[in-house]
Amino acid sequence: MHSIIPLLIGWGLDLCSGDPARLPHPIVAFGRWISFFERKANHGDHRRAKGTFWTVATLCTLFLSAHLALAALWTACLQWEAGGAYLYYLVTGILIFYCLAGTTLIREVRRVFRAADRSLEEGRRQVSRIVGRDTSRLSDQEIRTAALETLAENLSDGVIAPLFWLYLLGIPGMLTYKMINTMDSMLGYRTERFKDFGRAAARIDDAANYLPARLTALLMALAACIPFRQGKSARNLKEELRFIRRYGRMHASPNSGYPEAALAGILNCRFGGPHHYFGEYCFKPYIGNRLRPLTTTDMQQAVAVNRRAEILMILTGILLYLL
Repeated sequence: MHSIIPLLIGWGLDLCSGDPARLPHPIVAFGRWISFFERKANHGDHRRAKGTFWTVATLCTLFLSAHLALAALWTACLQWEAGGAYLYYLVTGILIFYCLAGTTLIREVRRVFRAADRSLEEGRRQVSRIVGRDTSRLSDQEIRTAALETLAENLSDGVIAPLFWLYLLGIPGMLTYKMINTMDSMLGYRTERFKDFGRAAARIDDAANYLPARLTALLMALAACIPFRQGKSARNLKEELRFIRRYGRMHASPNSGYPEAALAGILNCRFGGPHHYFGEYCFKPYIGNRLRPLTTTDMQQAVAVNRRAEILMILTGILLYLL
């Protein structure tokens, strides 16, 4: 990064507004491109080869194009007598903003709990906005569990991982990560339709999230174990990390289990269990061993941990810039 200013602009915009529903969004464009090519290529023979070629070509093209476009923008902005650099910071800050989803995620989870407090049917409808499973038969506690699982998992996908790749490869890396993540969310299913064509996207997503998922769990543990308010007792970090190591590997995904295990340990609850995806039954191994009712207080604690983990990641970026 040329400056820490774009990071602060992007994060500040996300804190203030969340996803801009009425403005053009690059992630929506990513989704449309994925849908278009999937319809064109995901049929006939050699689906795995076609999916692999298309996935790799798309990611390489996006990274290179973003790199060249930003380099050209920086050169053009430097030719201005005054204010050119700040225009670049504004544009790149907006791009960072588009790649972060922390506030939107928290807002949606809060809506799920409020809807579930009103009625079971409202809770089912609301949680269907943020999960891919069949929600029509979920109980009240399954609704709340699904929302908190999503909160933990998407802290990694929507905040920590994009920032990780921003720090490592700049904005082109951050945008490319968001394309990888969008591909996986649309194609990375083990159903008859997607199991071959989306295989490369799913494997690349696993690799791209390997370190960020574990970093997310660590940041969540630190966020829960550091006493942010005077007089508030902190959790035992060693015990929390032991819990994450034990249960993080229980998830079918090589990555999702780690932030989920971190939150299950913080809340002293149990995640996982039976689900339905696209009409197919699946069972997720349990993460944690204490089955107890989840309440709005638990949601509020989980949201606080998410926000603190975000702050720790932003501070990490500032420290890396200053070194």
